[in-house]
Amino acid sequence: MQKLAKMAILSVVVVLAGCAAMMRTPPLPGDTLEVVRAKFGEPTAIHPLPSGQVLEYATGPFGQFTWMARMGPDGRLATFEQVLGDAGFGRIKIDQATKADVTVTVGRPAERSYLGLSDLEVWSYRYQESGVWNSMMHVHFDRAGIVRKMISGPDPMYEEKRGFFRD
Repeated sequence: MQKLAKMAILSVVVVLAGCAAMMRTPPLPGDTLEVVRAKFGEPTAIHPLPSGQVLEYATGPFGQFTWMARMGPDGRLATFEQVLGDAGFGRIKIDQATKADVTVTVGRPAERSYLGLSDLEVWSYRYQESGVWNSMMHVHFDRAGIVRKMISGPDPMYEEKRGFFRD
């Protein structure tokens, strides 16, 4: 029973954090860095690029949203989007993208793991597939840090526990 209460509290915290993030006023293309920060707060990470920088606003490890503010070389906002979804994951090219590319595209993962038999590092991202299903995208990297495959499936955090021993 105690475990159920902890999961209920965790669920409420995750929902409230996601709602608070969505209630912020989104920045608009052309806004300066100062305006972006005033509207959306301090980023969880900053990724410098030759053509500017990307400000990451992640809600993880339990959140399903990450917003990326792409700043141009002139210091003004070029694009601002929620990247954990079909469009964001679709930009990751298998057999080409590196860990750095993935980080700049969809941000930091919710979880990291290693598959010993296949010798692959896995970065997992929580998201809502098609805006509805609680899912996880698993991005697999080889030892050189190149994406070798991507697999989407249900997020185990939201799966109903079935079996002989239940809490």
